[in-house]
Amino acid sequence: MNKIQETFDQGKGVFRLIPTFVPRRFSKAGRRLRLHPDDYYALGTKRGSIKERWFSSVIPAMNGELAPADEGMSYILPFSEKLSEKFLLKDAVTELKDLLVGTDLMKKYGGWPMYSKFFDFLAPLFLHLHLSFEAAAAVGRLGKPEAYYFPPEMNNYPGELPATYFGFDPDVTKEMVRERLLMYEKGDNRITELSRAYRIELGTGWFTPPGVLHAPGSYLTYEPQWNSDVNSVYENITSNEVYPYEFLVENCPPDKKHDIDYVMSLMDWEKNVDPYYRRHNFRKPLVCPHSDGRHTEKWVIYANDYIAAKELTIQPGQTVTVKDGAAYGCIIIQGHGKFGVYDAEASVMLRFGQASNDEYFVSEEAAKSGVVISNHSKFQPMVMLKHFGPNHPDMPKTV
Repeated sequence: MNKIQETFDQGKGVFRLIPTFVPRRFSKAGRRLRLHPDDYYALGTKRGSIKERWFSSVIPAMNGELAPADEGMSYILPFSEKLSEKFLLKDAVTELKDLLVGTDLMKKYGGWPMYSKFFDFLAPLFLHLHLSFEAAAAVGRLGKPEAYYFPPEMNNYPGELPATYFGFDPDVTKEMVRERLLMYEKGDNRITELSRAYRIELGTGWFTPPGVLHAPGSYLTYEPQWNSDVNSVYENITSNEVYPYEFLVENCPPDKKHDIDYVMSLMDWEKNVDPYYRRHNFRKPLVCPHSDGRHTEKWVIYANDYIAAKELTIQPGQTVTVKDGAAYGCIIIQGHGKFGVYDAEASVMLRFGQASNDEYFVSEEAAKSGVVISNHSKFQPMVMLKHFGPNHPDMPKTV
């Protein structure tokens, strides 16, 4: 029996994943990833500080020529607990196919179609958009819808600007945006002057369609998203940091990199100036009807065609069997106990490269049968975040 099948069988359809940290060469780390203070530059200063942790990922990060080929990809820890015997989640999906992710996802997408991350910046990020599927196809990539949830357990302080810009004020015209983009290499284009910001409310979330400009605020963000890492950065100076023109056009075809009309076409204009943007895209948590005195489960990302997420809280001393209609990944952010056959615990301080007991991937069959989860604390709740593809049968379809 090979290592993948053996680990799958031993885990009764559940894999334990190894933490995957990703540096970014821009901006400043928020230092809320529960990574040891000495390890934020574990990959060297040329790579920038570590600002993200990726979950359930079968794709690499688009992170420059210095990035290794597997950066951002999730690895599975076998029951030997030897890091030298780890293997990629991507390889497990290729090997196990329907047995791991289910027939529906294999038939429609050929595998696992999404990943999630903790996004942890001290300063607000630049105003940017993610490409639509049509625009991304022009450079051989996929479009990127994404969503945000702001877990209180991971946010002991707000950072420098805990507010997120989305789109433009409805009175803004395309010509006004065009003028700002033409300033990209001349001076500060201050394009967020045309936008609108919403103060972040912990315990809530947002959905961000492809083609919508957004400048994420400085709370740590749980961010389920499609299997893509493509963007176009419309803001050239953010928090006194200058971004080169290539950030605007790095995902444009070579013959379009100096075509400002093409860059403008990457926007979904109607969604950017939607006067009811909050009504359509804000996501308040929705409590699942099976919640009881032992546990509470909430939908925190829903009402879209791509991604979904839940927050599960188990009360002290309780054991519950939690069933879902689709495969999922999850990250435990508070408490300790058991997750299926595994000892489970939220990480407090990880060293770079260290294994953990806080992250798992649950096969469709195991999810449907139910995972037995126990909270061994006498006092603290056990809290986890669960990320799904587009096929959970119970995901709410409307806001």
